[in-house]
Amino acid sequence: MKTFTKSALFLLWLIPMSFFAQSTVNGTVTDAGNGQPIPGVNIILKGSTNGTTSDFDGNYTLSNVNDGDIIVFSYVGFLPQEMAYSGQATIDIVLEEDAAELEQVVVIGYGTTRKKDLTGSVALITSEDFNTGNNITAETLFNGRVAGVNINTNGGPAGNSEIRIRGGASLNASNNPLIVVDGLPLNDPGDTDNGSRSVLSAINPNDIESFSILKDASAAAIYGNRGANGVIIITTKKGKKNLQISLDSKTGINSVTDVVDVFSPSQYRTFIAENFPSRVDDLGSANTDWQDEIYRDAFSSDHNLSVSGSILQVLPTRLTLGRSDQEGLRKTSKFERTTTSLSLNPRLFNNHLKIDVNANLNFEKNRFAPNVEGSAITFDPTQPVLEPGSQYGGFFEYLDPSTGFARANVQLNPVAQLLQTRDVANVRRYYGNAKFDYQLHFFPDLRAVVNLGLDTSETDRFEERSTESANTFNAAQGEFNGYKSDTDFIAKNKLLDTYLVYNKKVGGLDIEATGGYSYQKFEVEELLTGDQRDPNIEPEETINADVVLLAYFLRTNLKFNDKYFLTGSIRRDGTSRFSEDNRFGYFPSASFGWQINEEDFLKNSSLVSNLRLRLGYGITGQQDIPSANDYLERYRGSGPNTQYILNGEVVNIVQAQFRNEEIEWEKITEYNIGLDYGLWNDRISGSVDVFRKESDDLLSQAPVPDGANFSNQGFQNIGKFVTEGLEFSISADIIKTNDLNWNVSYNATYINREIEELAFGQDILTTGIGGGTGNTIQIQRQGEAPFSFFTFAQLYDSNGRPIEGAYADLNGDGVINNDDRYVSGDATADITMGLQSSFNYKNFDFSFNMRASIGNEIYNNVASSNAQLGNVFRNVFNNTPVSVLDTNFQNTSDVILSDYYVEDASFVRMDNITVGYTMRDLMKGISSLRIWAGVQNAFVITDYSGLDPEIQNNGVDNTIFPRGRTLLLGINYKY
Repeated sequence: MKTFTKSALFLLWLIPMSFFAQSTVNGTVTDAGNGQPIPGVNIILKGSTNGTTSDFDGNYTLSNVNDGDIIVFSYVGFLPQEMAYSGQATIDIVLEEDAAELEQVVVIGYGTTRKKDLTGSVALITSEDFNTGNNITAETLFNGRVAGVNINTNGGPAGNSEIRIRGGASLNASNNPLIVVDGLPLNDPGDTDNGSRSVLSAINPNDIESFSILKDASAAAIYGNRGANGVIIITTKKGKKNLQISLDSKTGINSVTDVVDVFSPSQYRTFIAENFPSRVDDLGSANTDWQDEIYRDAFSSDHNLSVSGSILQVLPTRLTLGRSDQEGLRKTSKFERTTTSLSLNPRLFNNHLKIDVNANLNFEKNRFAPNVEGSAITFDPTQPVLEPGSQYGGFFEYLDPSTGFARANVQLNPVAQLLQTRDVANVRRYYGNAKFDYQLHFFPDLRAVVNLGLDTSETDRFEERSTESANTFNAAQGEFNGYKSDTDFIAKNKLLDTYLVYNKKVGGLDIEATGGYSYQKFEVEELLTGDQRDPNIEPEETINADVVLLAYFLRTNLKFNDKYFLTGSIRRDGTSRFSEDNRFGYFPSASFGWQINEEDFLKNSSLVSNLRLRLGYGITGQQDIPSANDYLERYRGSGPNTQYILNGEVVNIVQAQFRNEEIEWEKITEYNIGLDYGLWNDRISGSVDVFRKESDDLLSQAPVPDGANFSNQGFQNIGKFVTEGLEFSISADIIKTNDLNWNVSYNATYINREIEELAFGQDILTTGIGGGTGNTIQIQRQGEAPFSFFTFAQLYDSNGRPIEGAYADLNGDGVINNDDRYVSGDATADITMGLQSSFNYKNFDFSFNMRASIGNEIYNNVASSNAQLGNVFRNVFNNTPVSVLDTNFQNTSDVILSDYYVEDASFVRMDNITVGYTMRDLMKGISSLRIWAGVQNAFVITDYSGLDPEIQNNGVDNTIFPRGRTLLLGINYKY
C-alpha cells in the first residue's frame, strides 16, 4: 500500500510538470524567391489540431509546444516544411516555391485563383507545356494543346493567325478573342495599314510565363463587352531574388514542300500541240518553273537574352532583349523584330503594397511581298524570266506588236512584280502597365487595386514600284510613271482599371468579392499621301472617331469547406459605337463547382484523386464592328477625282452615309457543364465539357431595301445562330521515374454551328470568288452553318467524269437556275484533335505535337477559276492546273459554281518534332546547356487536291502564302 501511495503521488507531481514543460515559439516565414514575408501560412503541430497562421508581416506565435513536437509550415504554391522543436524560442522559416503547385494558380479577369477553385471553363498552359519549334509569335506556343481552341496560321513570316475559341460567336463582327497581357487588353486596330503582321507579332514569346484561356461565358463575362469570343490572358515572366541569366538562340531554314500542280514546260508544249495545234509557233523557247522562281529557301534566326534578379535585394527585376529575323518563302518577304522588356515587382510596407510595372518597347520591320501566286500558276512556262534589252528592267513582259509597249489586260511577270515592288513598314510599339495592389493596414481583409495601361503603335509604311515596272507604264502617255506613297498610322489604347477586393474566412466559408470600374479608349489616326508621283493626288488625313468602352463590374466567389464553390458576376458595359438609347448592356454570369472527391465516399480513394463537377451560365456582349459611328448622321465630302466645276468654280459633293440608329449589342448566352477528373494521384487527368452558345441580335453586314437608306448594305442586328459542342482532354504520365519520364496528352472537340434566325428569313449571299464577275460561293441561311458553300449539284457521266454545264434540277421545275443551288458543305470542322508527347531519358528529350481536323470542306477556287481549256489562250498563253485533264471543262460561266470544287479538306498535320540533349553543371557559370534540333510542319496527310487543307478566308482557296517545312537548330543556356 505504501508503494502504491508513493507511486500515485509521483504521477500527480508529473502532471503539472508536463504543463510547465509546454512552451511558446515565435518566428517569421519568408519567401525564398524574394525574401518577402508570407502572410497566411498554416502552422500546425503534426498530428494535432493545435495551430496558427502567420500575420501580414509573416510573423507567427505558436503556443503549447512540447520538446520533440514536429511543426509543419505549409502554404499554397510553396513546398511544405517540417521543423522539430527542441526548446528554441524562435524559429524562422524560409519556404521554397513549389513549381508543381504554382501551375495550379490561374490568372483570371481582375485576379487569380487556384485551378482547383475554378467553376468556369478555363485552360492553363504554362511554359513547361509550350510547343517547341520555330515559335516567332505567341499563339504558336499552345497551338493544338487546348480543346475548343483552333489556331490557323498563314504561311507568311510571323503569319497572322486566325484564333477561334469554340468556333467564334458572330457572323460579321469580330470573332477574335480578347488578348490581355499582364492585365492590359491589347489594341488590335484591324487595319492592314498599321504595318504589323498581327496583334501578337510584337510580343516576344520568350517573355511569356503562361496562358489562361477563358473559354465559356461564366469565365469571360467579367470582361463583358470584349469577352464574347473568349479571352486569352498572357502572363509574362517576373524577376526573382537570385540572379538568373538565360540565352536562347535558334536558326532555321524553311523550304517549300508543295506547289500547285501545273503543266511543266515540256508538258505544256505537248498540251498546246494536242489542243491548239495552230498556235504552237507562238510558244516561247524557255523552260521556266514560275512557282520555283517566286519562292526561295528562307532563313530565320531568333535570339533572346534575359537577366533576372533582385536589385539591392529589395527590387525583383527582369530585363530581356530579343531579336528575330525571318525571311518569307515568297521572295522579298521578310519580318524583323527587336523586343525589349522590363519588369519591376517591388513589395513594400511589409508586403501590404505590391507594385508590378511592365514596360515593353518593340520595333517591327516588315517587308510585304505582293501576292503573285496567281500569276505564277498561270504564266506561260515557255517564256523566260529575263529578256536582254527589255525596257522593263530587263524582265520579260508581253508586248503589243503595234506599239512595242507592254500589253494591257494581260498578266505581268510575277518575278518582276516581286523585285520591282518595295513595300516596307516600320512599326514602333510600346505597351505596358503599372499595377498597384494595396492591402489596407487598418482593414487587412480589403485590397485596393489600380491598373494603368497604355498600348501605342506608330507606323511609317512606304511603298514604291519601280519606274521600269510594266505595272506603272502609262501606254497613253508612252512613259513610265512609277509609284510612291507613304502612310503614317498611329493607334492608341489607354486603360484605367480600379477595383476593390474583399477576402474573409468565416468558419468553413471563404468569401471573395471584387467590384470596380474599367475605362478604355481607342484612338486611330492615319495620313495617306497617295501616289506622290501624281501631282493631282492630294494627301488624305483620317482621324477615326474615338471608341470608348467603360464598365462597372462585381464578382463574388464563395467556397465552403473546399468542396462547394459558387461564383457570380455582373457587368454593366457601355460603348460609344451605339446610340445613347442602346449604349449600355448588362452581362451576368453564374457558375457552381462541386469537389466530389472531397466527399466521405471518395475522400480516401486510391483510384480517384480528383473529381469535380462544374456548371456555368453567362451572357457576354459583342460590339466590335468596323464602323465606330453608324448610328450618327454622317456625310462624306468628295475627293479630287469626284469634284464638279460650275461657273468656273470647283464644287465639292457631299454624300450622306449609311445610318442605323437602332444598332445595338449582339448578345451571346452560353451554358456549360464540365467534369474534371484525376486518377491515381493525377497520373491520369483531364476534363470533359459540354456547351451551348446562343448568339442573338447578330451584328452582320446585310442588304438594305432600295431607297431605305443611303447605302445598299450596312451593319444591322439581323438574327441568331447557335453553337453546340463537346470538348474532351486527357493527359497521362505513362512513365514517371527519376531517369525516365513519358507524358502524352490528347484533346478533341466536336462543334456544330447553325443559323436559327435571319431578318425576314432572307438569305445573304457572301464571299466573292475569282473566275467571274459578281459571283459568290457562300451563303448565310436559316438552318445551315454560317458561311456554307452554295453551289449547283454536278452531274457525272457513266465513267464518273463531270459533265460540263450539267447540274441537277433540284426543285424539279425543268429549268436550271439559281433556285437549284444548294448548301454543299462548310469550312468548319466537325471534329478537331491535338496530340502531344514528351519523352525524357536522363539528359535526352524527345517531343512532338500534331493536330487533326475532320469534316471541314474547302472550295478550290484555284482550280475552278484556272482549270478550264478556255483560259489557256486569252490574248496570250496561260498555264493551267493539270486537273483540267480530269474535266476537259471549256469555259462555261457557271462551272465555278459547281459542287465539284467543294472538296473534303480533313487532315492530319505533324506540327513539330524536337530532340535535345541537356548538359548540367557543365562548368562554373553554366547551370545547364541544352542543344536541340527539330523540324516544323514535318508532314500533312490529306485528300485535298490543293496546296494546303488548312486555310483562312472561310475555307475559300484562291491562292495562299504556302507553309514550308522548317529545319531548326537551337541552344539554350542558363546561369
